Amino acid sequence: MVGIYDISIIGAGAVGLATAYALIQKRPDLSIAVIDKEEKESRHQTGHNSGVIHSGIYYKPGSYKAKNCIHGYQLLLEFAEENGIDHDVCGKLIVATNEKEMPLLQHIYETGQKNGLDGLRILEREEALEIEPHINIHKAIKVPQTGIIHYADVAAALRSKLEEHQVDFFFAAPLTSVSGDNDTMVLQAGNREVRTKNLINCAGLYSDKVAKMCGVDPGCLIIPFRGEYYEIIPQRQYLVNHLVYPVPNPDFPFLGVHFTRMIKGGIEAGPNAVFAFKREGYSKWHVDWSELTESITYPGFRKIAGKYWQTGLGEIWRSYNKSAFVNALQKLLPEIKSKDLKTGGAGVRAQALKPDGSLVDDFLIREEKNMVHVINAPSPAATSCLSIGETVAGKMISQLN
Repeated sequence: MVGIYDISIIGAGAVGLATAYALIQKRPDLSIAVIDKEEKESRHQTGHNSGVIHSGIYYKPGSYKAKNCIHGYQLLLEFAEENGIDHDVCGKLIVATNEKEMPLLQHIYETGQKNGLDGLRILEREEALEIEPHINIHKAIKVPQTGIIHYADVAAALRSKLEEHQVDFFFAAPLTSVSGDNDTMVLQAGNREVRTKNLINCAGLYSDKVAKMCGVDPGCLIIPFRGEYYEIIPQRQYLVNHLVYPVPNPDFPFLGVHFTRMIKGGIEAGPNAVFAFKREGYSKWHVDWSELTESITYPGFRKIAGKYWQTGLGEIWRSYNKSAFVNALQKLLPEIKSKDLKTGGAGVRAQALKPDGSLVDDFLIREEKNMVHVINAPSPAATSCLSIGETVAGKMISQLN
């Protein structure tokens, strides 16, 4: 413990921990605190995702997502190797189920090439069926770079590294206020008072609220989207060999329901992308009336809901009706039946929405005096975390210099 920290990081998810890790590598002399409202690290987006190591094939060339995913992919594999973290670069197929989807599939393929992915191939039906014989395939992209990992293991390894370098952790310490002058910020974190010269906001689902607490207008509101999964029962797991994704809807930053082998065993089916009634609403029955009211009265939400209300209702219907969820899965895997699936986990994606109703499609990082705010970092932030950490740490160190 020190009197005044050089830097305090809000949030002990993958991005917050990776930022601290990058800081101690660049400036081991700095005193750093990591503050989180939960009892341990990676309790939300990091610990609830599907565990996919994304390749970077989908993202606009030159965007934060593309650059950080490609670089982060390499850093993540190196970190996993060095720290004995189980992972498997098993590859995946992105599947067009009919001729109408081919222009979108071709666009994804060309985007992947522009992002520097080697070994991409468009497979004809017969060749793709040799890899996934039970999938409904017209043509498919084979993406060799995609892999699987358990991100909670990555977070635990990062925390261990940080503790070795005397980084202080404050858990069960929800941030409730930020005050002070230009030289020292006073953070009220639970029943603790933490003093710091600089602050980095990696609060995920509450990043916009932390920014406002710091006197910064985030320019957007975090809207929570829950992704629910089923798991294929062991007797039917032979239906899927690797990872199988559909051609995604280009109007939304979600990849559609898909099938994912998990590093600890089993196969997930999903997720949907349903508006959650609470920022940490991991169940359809979880409601926070204050947060729900904030979301539905936000001008941007009303605009996007007015435009895509049918899609939104469809996602809600699939959330409450298993048969509707199964129907969506059968587009890719016709043999799958309701009895083949058991209820799996769920995660909540923090998606930034602008007042004009447009989704923030890229990572959004804001710099202010003595502060860096990671406002929007949805998927592929877990894959990209070590690269995002380097980016954020670089911005902070530039301020220190």
